Amino acid sequence: MTRITKQFNKLKSENRKGFIPYITAGDPDLATTERLVLALAEAGADVIELGVPFSDPMADGPVIQRASERALINPVGVAEVLALVERIRQSCDVPIVLFTYFNPLMQFAKQDAGKKLKAAGVDGVLITDLIPEEAESFVAEMRAADVDTIFLVAPTSTDERIKLIAEQTTGFVYVVARTGVTGVRNDLSLAVGGLVARVKQHTSLPVAVGFGISTAEHVREVCGYADAAVVGSRLVLEIEHNLDSPDLVERVKHLAKELQA
Repeated sequence: MTRITKQFNKLKSENRKGFIPYITAGDPDLATTERLVLALAEAGADVIELGVPFSDPMADGPVIQRASERALINPVGVAEVLALVERIRQSCDVPIVLFTYFNPLMQFAKQDAGKKLKAAGVDGVLITDLIPEEAESFVAEMRAADVDTIFLVAPTSTDERIKLIAEQTTGFVYVVARTGVTGVRNDLSLAVGGLVARVKQHTSLPVAVGFGISTAEHVREVCGYADAAVVGSRLVLEIEHNLDSPDLVERVKHLAKELQA
């Protein structure tokens, strides 16, 4: 049983919903990212999504694109991110999901990727551009290494596709709240609750909702019908606004607490 499954089981036993923050590894630098992860864990994060910087982040909006650009200048790649997770594991056991694209993982020999992720302390991987129809061998490799594979369900997904995604997914299913890319939003689509209900017809796995979750009100609304809320761009924007501030970590931690409130 992975840390992610244990965490959601714990949430269920305590009748609580999950809070999953996202930040980009290496933004503004790896040392700060390490402090941010620890601060988010202290703030009550149940799972943390750690974005691997990529030069062509097709699923990400401008806020996370800029974060990837700042990280790549350093430069930060998969090897540096895995080393970062290893350091975090020395003092923190919060479940960590790598949010990435398939290209950065191609540097590993096929048979080694799962082992390397597991050895570093990664609990799950979400590859935004890996479609379930072509993921069978990758999923098998990750399962052999006890690493969860998380796939995205979009508002346009058919019931047939949702069923396929559910079969390939472990840990939790990630429901995208709206079509398009990540980003800060003022409101949520009225259709998200119905989409979550459709997903739950095909799986007993927990369901998390992300993309556009930007306020405490959004988190509260999402947790009315889903098992967890994912907040990314709003936190990354807070990092961007405080790049030169000595209080960057504390301000992001404070925002995380506000979002959960």
